[in-house]
Amino acid sequence: MYGYDQNPGAQQGYAQQPPPQQGYAPPLYPEPSPPSLADAVRAFTTGSLSAEDFQQIFATSKVYCPRGDTPGFLALHNTQQPVIPMFTTLKELRRYAGKESKYFVITGAEVIDLLPTGYGFVLDMEGDHRMVFDAKAVEQMVDFAMRRMYG
Repeated sequence: MYGYDQNPGAQQGYAQQPPPQQGYAPPLYPEPSPPSLADAVRAFTTGSLSAEDFQQIFATSKVYCPRGDTPGFLALHNTQQPVIPMFTTLKELRRYAGKESKYFVITGAEVIDLLPTGYGFVLDMEGDHRMVFDAKAVEQMVDFAMRRMYG
């Protein structure tokens, strides 16, 4: 009737679909994982990583921040400029603040976005490769992030 056989048993001439895959096959060559923030800190402090590369790694990394009873960053005011202690790993935070300390985790990009104006931060205060970013350095990080996002 309308150009095809309406007989239910008739072959329509459609190609056979292959059966669905029965599981996940990992890629033959896995993508290399990016360096950890702790590795990036070590590389940056020794001069083997550029500021731009460090900031890209920092932006996507988890940062551990001690917290008090109210929301927000805990700041140290006994320095030339107020700084906020932050840590590359929970182990580093525990070394500084103790095993039972409260903390929250955010990304480096969120740090740059949420840090109050006029504040700097210090990564791994008690670590071998402590890094201090004063308020001016934080402003430069914000500028760099804005240029990358908006051109």
